[in-house]
Amino acid sequence: MDLLVFKLVVTPLLLAATTLAVRRWGESIGGLLLGLPLTSGPISVFLALEHGPAFAAQATTGSLIATVAQAAFCAVYCRVASRGWVLALTSACATFAVIAGILQHVPLPEIGLFLAAVAAVLLALGLIPNKATKASRLAAPWWDLPLRMGLIAGLVVGVTLIAPYVGAQTSGVLASFPFMAIILAVFTHRQIGHVAAQQLMRGMVAGLLSFAACFYILSLTLMRLNLVAAYSVPILCTLAIQAVSLYRMQRVPVALSTD
Repeated sequence: MDLLVFKLVVTPLLLAATTLAVRRWGESIGGLLLGLPLTSGPISVFLALEHGPAFAAQATTGSLIATVAQAAFCAVYCRVASRGWVLALTSACATFAVIAGILQHVPLPEIGLFLAAVAAVLLALGLIPNKATKASRLAAPWWDLPLRMGLIAGLVVGVTLIAPYVGAQTSGVLASFPFMAIILAVFTHRQIGHVAAQQLMRGMVAGLLSFAACFYILSLTLMRLNLVAAYSVPILCTLAIQAVSLYRMQRVPVALSTD
């Protein structure tokens, strides 16, 4: 029961913090935070506690596969964003499913998947335009944030419940599906416009470098260290990489969109 309460509290609070960061500092910074394993990280901890470190270690393979698929998801969403959020979301989700499905049948070791993820992130960054928007923020309705938190809580509970039935690798893929990004991107797209959604996605892609590093390191530590140490090492590395990404993001000039 205590673990269930933890599931219902931690990830929704992380989503709330990211949502407020987007409203405070803009879509690019909010997207960078989305690149952190805000959903998949807690789910990995729950898998380790409920099914053992070996199961969680196997699930990291799925998370690395999903990193490649997430980068493609963001690139496709941005490519189609000007045609509306429904088509953009449908195309991006289909792309994620296809790439994740293919990679699950390719026998690559964790280091190979990590390098593939890094290459995918760099390619996606080259494809996504770096633009700012003059669009003004709309006041979010009172139910906006509670609804987002409720959706992500349901998703976390659902993934951890079906994990024993779908296996470790598929659990890792499902845990790393960009649920939180979808929620924020659709709300941003509808409320502000497609350029703002594109910047959210670009920021997320930049954050995926730390995401990939987190799960690659986790694949090495889970079977060698106790759980506290096994998760502490990748968390520290993730934060360090995010700090560098944030510094570089603030130094790169941004083109102003006229859309």
